[in-house]
Amino acid sequence: MVGPQYDFLGNPLGAVRSTFDTAIASGSDPSSFEGRDWGALPLFHHFLFDQSRISQVPLLTPTTIRSIKPNTLVRFRGMVQDMPGNEFYVGAYKDGSVWRTNKYMDVSQYPIRSSADTRIWERRLLYCVPVPGLSPWTEVSAEDFGNLSLDWMLDSREKRRREDGESSDMHVSCDEVQDSPNAKRMREGEHSSIASHSQEAATDIASSGTSLGYDIGSNSPPCLVKIYDSSESEVKLNDIFEFVGILTSDPELQEDNEDCDLSNGFSEDPLRHFPPNKVPRLHCFIHRKLVIQDFLKNNPTIEPKPDSVKGLREALLRHLTAILGNDDVTSHFVLLHLLSKVHARDNALAVGKLSLNLTCFKKETVSVFGKQLTLVLKNLLPFTFYIPLTVEYLNAVSLAPKKNYYTNRLETGVLQLAEGSHLIVDETKLEAGTLNSVGVENCRLLKNLMELQQVEYDFKYFKMDMKTDTQLLVLSEGKSNILPADVIVPFQPSANNYSEAVTTEVLEAWRWYLATVRQLPHSIEPEMQKVVEMDLVAARQADRSLGPQELSRLLTMGRLMSLSYGETSLSLEHWQMVKELERLRRQRLQ
Repeated sequence: MVGPQYDFLGNPLGAVRSTFDTAIASGSDPSSFEGRDWGALPLFHHFLFDQSRISQVPLLTPTTIRSIKPNTLVRFRGMVQDMPGNEFYVGAYKDGSVWRTNKYMDVSQYPIRSSADTRIWERRLLYCVPVPGLSPWTEVSAEDFGNLSLDWMLDSREKRRREDGESSDMHVSCDEVQDSPNAKRMREGEHSSIASHSQEAATDIASSGTSLGYDIGSNSPPCLVKIYDSSESEVKLNDIFEFVGILTSDPELQEDNEDCDLSNGFSEDPLRHFPPNKVPRLHCFIHRKLVIQDFLKNNPTIEPKPDSVKGLREALLRHLTAILGNDDVTSHFVLLHLLSKVHARDNALAVGKLSLNLTCFKKETVSVFGKQLTLVLKNLLPFTFYIPLTVEYLNAVSLAPKKNYYTNRLETGVLQLAEGSHLIVDETKLEAGTLNSVGVENCRLLKNLMELQQVEYDFKYFKMDMKTDTQLLVLSEGKSNILPADVIVPFQPSANNYSEAVTTEVLEAWRWYLATVRQLPHSIEPEMQKVVEMDLVAARQADRSLGPQELSRLLTMGRLMSLSYGETSLSLEHWQMVKELERLRRQRLQ
């Protein structure tokens, strides 16, 4: 016997209500449903993953939100920018002799009368924004999405036409539907006003921006995600997630509800400063944390073995060398820098980072090579950010997030970035001037980010250090006095006529290489440990100015050199390459 055919895309609440009714009919107590599923989630898991239908779920963007209907299934990708807390709501209640549920909804479908037969449940609230610095090549094209969206919308409408007048066990009864507020509105000709409200809300969402704490130039709206049946440890601030759930946009949901009663099934909205006509609500069924590989298109499922990696490394290195004016030494350091990541922490030390300061950059040099390098990195990395450092910028900008207790919001700062972000700081624009208290504090924040890989969040009554993993590249004329990088490399170009075109296929291969190789494990065999120790002791004896940080940096460079070839263990050949690269760098410094 064939099971019920739920319309998961067009009417996901139908599956929720049907499984709830089935669970109640089997004798389950509604009180036992808080914090756990009653059978709806396995159906969605089967549909999305076992049947591989996840690609048919529309992705929420300012463009698509205008065509997506409320109460349908959507996907949303974003960074958790704030955690406003939890929200209490009437999860289940008795309508006469029938139990109903408000789970995955903002406004009850049926009126709730004062009764002892109500169950107050709790859900977690996440304010999510577009990933800061998200590169355009990571986004779904309008044409690709349009085809997917059109397919499921046409299928959904055709199903509804076939089901008109038919009864089905999976939906609520015809009498219940006829008595519902939504059905009454339909009979009274109010459907057009609801559609109009949804269109206006979509326009507001698409045009809202910095006042809600996200980049107005991004191709994705902010979103208030409501999480159910999930432990708090699964989601952390600044994590990037993909959420799949029900998009709601109900005209009954007030922007500022002064009443705190439960007459409509819900308590006061704790996020009244996030109006629903600017921040859509998404009731989440399924969520998963994303890594850099999830943003790659045509991501191959091959192992990053040395044979396949070596050719990609050589081609990418040639490309970097060419755009850097044939400066081979600088291109090698840039490659190691792009592969660096924090893989361990020892007290305040972030092990594995390799921040880079390219000096000898004048304004005319930046206009050529700096612009080329910035463009190349944006084409290679999924999350990139550029800061033109000036006195005016330092004195005015908010780098660290701050808690606003009046609005109950964590107001974002420039340095609230996702893990794996790349930050270019252009210090060539910095001229003589006086820093105010804000500017001095911002310099301290930038210095802590570079040295400790952490950002201090201001909660007014206390401050909290949040760990991060951000690659920092500084362009400056001389050694930066604000940002003490791990490696200082004088830039020495010999040409500036680079114009080679790179195909999309090659770019995708390089993106895969950078994203995959930097995640490989690494170790040093006992024999190589002895060689490295002897070389470091000899280097210390030859130059007493070398401290533990410089020696640790050489070990990091050895690790990154091996990884750049797809090797997970340091070899003598790669260690010799690191020593020669360091010799050439020191020669330039002299």
